[in-house]
Formats: sequence, structure tokens, C-alpha cells
Amino acid sequence: MASSELAGGAVAMEMEVRGPEADLPRPKFPALKPHEMSDGKVQFRKVPVPPHRFSPLKRCWMEIYTPIYEQMKIDIRMNLKARRVELKTRSDTPDVSNLQKCADFVHAFMLGFDVADALALLRLDDLYVDSFEIKDVKALRGEHLSRAIGRLSGKGGKTKFAIENSTRTRIVIADTKINILGSFINIKVARDSLCSLILGSPAGKVYSKLRAVSARLAERY
Repeated sequence: MASSELAGGAVAMEMEVRGPEADLPRPKFPALKPHEMSDGKVQFRKVPVPPHRFSPLKRCWMEIYTPIYEQMKIDIRMNLKARRVELKTRSDTPDVSNLQKCADFVHAFMLGFDVADALALLRLDDLYVDSFEIKDVKALRGEHLSRAIGRLSGKGGKTKFAIENSTRTRIVIADTKINILGSFINIKVARDSLCSLILGSPAGKVYSKLRAVSARLAERY
């Protein structure tokens, strides 16, 4: 009996401490727009255009422009004088992260990826671009360097396509620079395979290792 009285007293005291404000509903504020978050200031991103990507950019401009302007609600223009693509937020941009996504998409195209592959950066959140050079793995010169690039590609691009398909990534080999587009784990698997080829491993050995790693990844996910 005494315990029930104590419990009732505790509840009454708690109600007194809380007061009438405790019953009021929590305020709900709508999400801030990008231009409201930065005190009305417009945010910019600038992506430089390399000389060898100027013609492909001109050819694929509408394919790049349409998803950025219509879907992501970001303004885009080509600055011919400065040779760079300029992006900025609008008053109706739904999410502040859209600007960086669009900059990553344009940058991936400049690195040599197809528009269709780079477009995945706008639609998925866990995709990245990783870049490294052959000299970062092993210092090669002359014919040794040429043979290493040949091993990476394979006959008619066979080795590169095999690594891409088994790791679900996209690879661009631009002279001595290698760019990989994919998820974090898949990039790591693809990079390990490419490094093995640079260090001199035969393609057959790399294929068998890839099969084993791909099987493990398939079991995990």
C-alpha cells in the first residue's frame, strides 16, 4: 500500500515539474534548401577540361547537361575562355549534396569514363573514383613500361574487360594513369589485380585469383 502511494506521489511530482508545456507537440521544421543553408549565397564548383576531352565533351554535351539541369536541378555552363565546366546551385535545388555529385560526374567524364558509366555517380551514393599511376606500384621505364600497359589491357582489351566484369567496376587506362570507378570493396579487388599485372604476374594467375575473390564476395553479399 505504502509503495503504491509513493509511486502515485512520484508521478504527481513529475507532472508538476514538467508543467503544461510537456503536452505541447514537438515543432516540425521543413528541411532547409541549399540557398537557405548558405545565407542565400550561391555555391559553385569548377571542373577543368583537359585538351584531349574537349571534342568528346562537345559531342556528349546534351547527355551531360540534361540529367544535371533537369534531374539534379543544378545550373551548368561551359566557360570557353577558361576551358572549364562551371556548376552552381539554384533556388529550387532539392539537396545540397547534388552539387558535389554533379561535379564528380563531370570529373569522371573528364577522366575518360563513358557518360552512361559516369551517370551512376548521380544515382548511387556508394560509388567512388580511384586513380593511381604505374610508377606508384613499380618504377618502370622504356619497353618495360610499354609491356606493363600491354599486360593491363590484354589482347583486344580482354584482360581489362575480365577484371571489370568480375569486380563490377569500370577501368580507364590513360597512358601510365589508371582510373577505377566502382564501390569501395570492388575498387580494392580491381586495384589488387592491376597491381599484380604491373608487377609481372601472368594473366592466368590473376584470373584464377579473381575467380576466388569474386566467389567470396558473392557469398558475403
